Amino acid sequence: MADRPPIHIRPLRIGDYGKVYALWKAAGEGVGLGESDSREAIRRYLRRNRGMSLVAASGSRVVGVVLCGHDGRRGYLHHLAVAGKWRRRGVGRRLVTACLERLGSEDIPKCNLFLYASNAEGRAFWRSQGWTVRSDLRLVQRATASAAPPCPRSC
Repeated sequence: MADRPPIHIRPLRIGDYGKVYALWKAAGEGVGLGESDSREAIRRYLRRNRGMSLVAASGSRVVGVVLCGHDGRRGYLHHLAVAGKWRRRGVGRRLVTACLERLGSEDIPKCNLFLYASNAEGRAFWRSQGWTVRSDLRLVQRATASAAPPCPRSC
């Protein structure tokens, strides 16, 4: 690691999309990718939440990423990923800390994230960072009207 450039944290830019998407893909099952992760969808997210989402860069390489935003009431983190060789070096912790500071500066008192129930490694990471796994909540989801499939029978 001595010959690697230092890591710096900076805002995620849409120009990082290719590197970031490759990092998410390499993360495997811990990061669920779908239609909401297209280049255009991420562009909209970044525009709506300016300066909140971050990358960890080492030279020209993106070695970590996290999406961060809020709805004016609660903050949300999505798709935290750190390249394999850079894990357990504090990169994820630094990204999360910087996001929480940004949310706090906008008077957002709490932050939530989504975690696959089967992701034991992720659960252990978040707990080690002081996060509480809530067993009293369940996520429910539905497609929006524009994305919903047509009625299978007459509605």
